[in-house]
Amino acid sequence: MPDVTEEYIIQRLAAREDPLDTDGYAEIDLSPEIHLRNAAVLIPLARFQDEWHVLYTRRTDRVESHKGQVSFPGGAADEGETEPEQTALREANEEIGMKPGDVRILGRLNSMATVTNFRVRPIVGVIPWPYAFRVANFEVARVFTMPLLWLADKSNFWEFYMRDRDRAVIFYHPFDGELLWGATARMTVSFLRTLDILK
Repeated sequence: MPDVTEEYIIQRLAAREDPLDTDGYAEIDLSPEIHLRNAAVLIPLARFQDEWHVLYTRRTDRVESHKGQVSFPGGAADEGETEPEQTALREANEEIGMKPGDVRILGRLNSMATVTNFRVRPIVGVIPWPYAFRVANFEVARVFTMPLLWLADKSNFWEFYMRDRDRAVIFYHPFDGELLWGATARMTVSFLRTLDILK
């Protein structure tokens, strides 16, 4: 297991970034007539209890899509936002009250095309801990973390082909009552593979 320092994460993210901006995975067929809207999420890392933790949110049942699902803070790009970091930081501020100046950006993962026709760019950043979150109650039901090493243990998740979705889907075992699966699980595993710490 490598020593996962901030510098190590920065180096691995920089080495992995593909100039074509894709990791080859898409939840939909990328035919030319499909228009993908730009979006970004923040993968927040917090250091406590002598290890890294990844922060997630659970969406409420009142939002338009992905009701009740575990997700990263994020959403669609606003007009005038030219970099995914702008979108990810704005959305994190709107959803959980994370001030942009409190996030130390480490790098990016490559984009993923989602079933909802978004091209999502994950941005990795370190956040202070503990933190006084201000949760947007309409969108976010809960803010919580999972240990990075637990997420990196292959015995804690499985990937299988769903015929009705015509693609492979990742499901984690429940952690603290939360079920991580789908696009957010895929981004998580992509990050872990980038760090080369899956075991």
